[in-house]
Amino acid sequence: MAKAKESMTAVERRAEELDTIAAVLPIDRRDELAQLLTDHDVETLRHLVNQGMGDNTLRALTSDLAYLEAWGMAATGKSLPWPAPEALLLKFVAQHLWDPEKRAVDPDHGMPATVDENLRSQGFLRSVGPHAPATVRRRLANWSTLTKWRGFDGSFASPALKSAIRLAIRAAPRQRLRKSAKAVTSDVLAKLLATCATDSLRDLRDRAILMVAFASGGRRRSEIAGLRLEQLTVEAPIEVPDGPPLPSLAIHLGRTKTTTGEQDDVVYLTGRPVEALTAWMVAAKIENGSVFRAIGRWGTVSRRAIDPQSVNAVLKQRAAMAGLEPGEFSAHGLRSGYLTEAANRGIPLPEAMEQSRHRSVQQAAGYYNNVTRRSGRAARML
Repeated sequence: MAKAKESMTAVERRAEELDTIAAVLPIDRRDELAQLLTDHDVETLRHLVNQGMGDNTLRALTSDLAYLEAWGMAATGKSLPWPAPEALLLKFVAQHLWDPEKRAVDPDHGMPATVDENLRSQGFLRSVGPHAPATVRRRLANWSTLTKWRGFDGSFASPALKSAIRLAIRAAPRQRLRKSAKAVTSDVLAKLLATCATDSLRDLRDRAILMVAFASGGRRRSEIAGLRLEQLTVEAPIEVPDGPPLPSLAIHLGRTKTTTGEQDDVVYLTGRPVEALTAWMVAAKIENGSVFRAIGRWGTVSRRAIDPQSVNAVLKQRAAMAGLEPGEFSAHGLRSGYLTEAANRGIPLPEAMEQSRHRSVQQAAGYYNNVTRRSGRAARML
């Protein structure tokens, strides 16, 4: 009994430590993470927070670490060893990159059914089939990073591992899919917003999420979920001819996927998005901390921020309510939709990139090129 009590205390302690990390890095599924991660895992994450690593990078590391620990427990019956032996890395590749045709005739090929069922029951697996090569490479890269931060050398550069990955990808090719099948352009956004027509807390929140995410340049779902009141500053109203001045807000993004802690990217909201955001914060009585929060069954507003996946869920729910196909849209569609809409309206690419904060002209220009090609003379030869 004493041992069980000590174990529970350790889990509770890790949960509290994860809460302190969440002040810098919003973490979803805290209680589940406290069960999965070891004391050394949590200490490594705390160290990375103190080193000033970007929030999005830390969030990805945490997510992948949780998956790796869950897989290691399901596949071997114990927590991951540090450093991981080459044999374990090869096992990881073999269980995640496999040939569906060979699996059909050999049930032992790929991930064992018991491991699959274990991970699926915990919510770590949703789709059926081998993993995307990019996902496997990312998790191995993060595994390597965490190994180095613990002061160990790993076998991640071994010829055997590189060869296994190359051969596995060749045997189980996967088509590269876009993050969002369809861009959420202004016409689609209008249909989503039409489902947020009442003054209920949920409608006010979802309306603000959609408008702020789109109008601020197509912000990433992690940036919207992690938005805090302290990041907002009221700007002077924007004067417009033949109309009242438009309210204006600045959003200080701080560290993002493409910036460092020393940079403070700023984007601006003007007019309707500001009004929608203000209406939500007034109704929810948000005076500090997280801007977008969960809403309980009885209309109680949580003190915790929503998790990034909730932004995706909001968009899909609103798409279904609008009579659209939810599977065709994702939160990334707001980001691609912003640039696509800017191209449709003839807004210069540099001006749009100032708001979207894309660093790669090549990536941002892709949306413009697609619009030009679709409406240009080269596509209308007949």
